Amino acid sequence: MDLNQQILTAADRYEPYIIDCRRKVHTYAELASAEVRTHALIVGEARRLGLPYEEVPATSVIVKLDTGRPGMTVALRADIDALPVAEEAENLTGPRTCRSGQPGTCHACGHDGHAAMLLGAMQILSDMREELCGTVLFCFEEGEETNSGVAALLAALGKYHVDRCWAIHLYAGLEQGKISVDPGPRMAGAAGIRLTFIGKGGHGSRPDLAVNPLFCGASFLNNLCVAFCNRIAAGKTVTMGITTFQAGDAPNVIADTARIEGTFRFFDLEEGKKALDVTRQIADHTAAMHGCRVEYDPRMFSHLGGPTVTDPACAAVADRALRQVLPEGTVVSCEPWYAGESFRLWLERYPGVFAFLGINAPGEGYGAPHHNGRFDFNESVLKTGAIATARFAAEWLQRP
Repeated sequence: MDLNQQILTAADRYEPYIIDCRRKVHTYAELASAEVRTHALIVGEARRLGLPYEEVPATSVIVKLDTGRPGMTVALRADIDALPVAEEAENLTGPRTCRSGQPGTCHACGHDGHAAMLLGAMQILSDMREELCGTVLFCFEEGEETNSGVAALLAALGKYHVDRCWAIHLYAGLEQGKISVDPGPRMAGAAGIRLTFIGKGGHGSRPDLAVNPLFCGASFLNNLCVAFCNRIAAGKTVTMGITTFQAGDAPNVIADTARIEGTFRFFDLEEGKKALDVTRQIADHTAAMHGCRVEYDPRMFSHLGGPTVTDPACAAVADRALRQVLPEGTVVSCEPWYAGESFRLWLERYPGVFAFLGINAPGEGYGAPHHNGRFDFNESVLKTGAIATARFAAEWLQRP
């Protein structure tokens, strides 16, 4: 039996297991750094397969499959945390297959599916270990939504020489069952904006005796919009998501301060840096023009994270390998996604692929936006994700 057929046969055999794992993790629905039951499930599966594992604080896990033969080391990653979002009883068309067991918390981004697909790939590759050489590291990352787990997990991986990495994300923006392994930026970089204009408060009846930071903030926003039209390079979009403008809370009192918050998203890191520089220039000059001063929150302003970028050479290999094992038409191209991802830090360190697995099928109830109480997906796509994950690893590790 050839490599592709072995993976397909094993995936058919383990599909019920993969779905069961997804339902367990979905029911647990644990927030970042508190994925205790999910952690226990992963550790239990590693023990059952006789695979050594490392527990990484707080709840991340690295499971190691060493074939005992020299070869590459491939790291496969899944995130495992849920969101503080109340789950609706129904998806887009009717009752969902399984429900979160935690009020106010649910897997509204698909991480339950990610964990299940990686556990499925762990079963498949464990069965195939005699056909492989080198090492597979199955990495379950806690706290992706809050970026609380990635640093410790990457530090733990420092003891290995990781040659390639892979992660997959369910995506409501792509047709159900399709998979994309396009090269280049796949998810956006982000920069946080939180600044405060400081003026001089006073009574609303005598604005001439005060320095109103509200007008300073309003002028800043107008100036910023003009700058984005004229100074951000054409073809290198930076989206400006200003979401908070807070100045005072009484109709007859001029506030001392006006606070503005938001985020920028981009696929070109240098353009993202330029957007931050432009923002600071405009804020400084606008404050001076209004007789105010401006303070930048060091916890957020200039907190710059780059885009998630798939290595072109790895993408080409993945595209070829997946077309061999998946039905014709399954592998497609997909536009980048403007959300952010901690896997960007993996891809800054190791060459690899960040894949999208489509779940959009509104007529069947699936395709609600991520981080939404009606988010859901057809569990039939999980087998495709497990196949793709296993096939990517096997491409680099198959015995000559």
